[in-house]
Amino acid sequence: MKNILITGGAGFIGCHLTKKLLEEGNKVICIDDFTLGTMENIKEFINNSNFRLIQQDVTEVDEILNKIETENIDIIYHLAANSDIQKGGKNPTIDFHNTLETTFASLEIARRKNIKDFFFASTSAIYGNRTDELLKENLGDLRPISYYGGAKLASESLISSYSYMNEMNVIIFRFPNVIGPNLTHGVIYDFTRKLEANPHRLVILGDGTQSKPYIYVEDLIEVILKMTKKINPGVETYNIGVEGSTSVTKIADIVCKELGLEEVEYEYTGGNVGWKGDVPKFQYDLTKIHNWGWKAKHNSDESVKETVKHIKKNGQSSK
Repeated sequence: MKNILITGGAGFIGCHLTKKLLEEGNKVICIDDFTLGTMENIKEFINNSNFRLIQQDVTEVDEILNKIETENIDIIYHLAANSDIQKGGKNPTIDFHNTLETTFASLEIARRKNIKDFFFASTSAIYGNRTDELLKENLGDLRPISYYGGAKLASESLISSYSYMNEMNVIIFRFPNVIGPNLTHGVIYDFTRKLEANPHRLVILGDGTQSKPYIYVEDLIEVILKMTKKINPGVETYNIGVEGSTSVTKIADIVCKELGLEEVEYEYTGGNVGWKGDVPKFQYDLTKIHNWGWKAKHNSDESVKETVKHIKKNGQSSK
């Protein structure tokens, strides 16, 4: 059994990770201020004696350290961040605080508690707008185009320095678009909400050709758990992805089909991006993670279909 600290543990990815870690018999401390996370996501764990919730902004380091003073923590999974890139694009302070400052705070907790193992959820957004290149982990000259991508890349730099200065063992995963049960934002979530309001017309940002890989959250949790059983000294970075990619128009088609809507008029806002800072296309080189021995069970299209089916079954988009 391990004692585990998860920042953003009540969020979309965090609640799935928490569930699996508890099922394995671990003790989980969840820190979340419910900016994006919800009590609904973690209600099934509240009465679990191995689960502890600290409802607080992770950047309030001294207060958190006081609350975990007697805890002997083995690893920090740092997931807390602003995951709504479009929202963050309207206000840079969102990503500065929720994405970069939370990373600094999590590293400070690790340093001051002498916690050596650390997992960081990074993103494809750190690569910037490089639509014609195969994105490899060692690609140089990184130029993010969104505040979110910039904050994540700065976070990776901080992690590198903390790892060296404090002899930490770190794994960084650069996520693609993550979808599945408990989804709270993004194109699939938006489309289902729009179609519930008007099942005959769907406004689509951009020209619909934007195409990205979508990973199912259960596949992501599987590889996180496998790769963090034992973390080597220093920093290892992995692109985490799936086979194929799915265009925005195809997502619209899948959503309409799964919802049983046959006559929906698509209205495109135009341009090859949905908003400023959006990367219309990217392709990961997955050689490194595949050579390690992991591949996602669902391809991109299958991930989208499974997510829509779950939303339809549970009425999740109406929350």
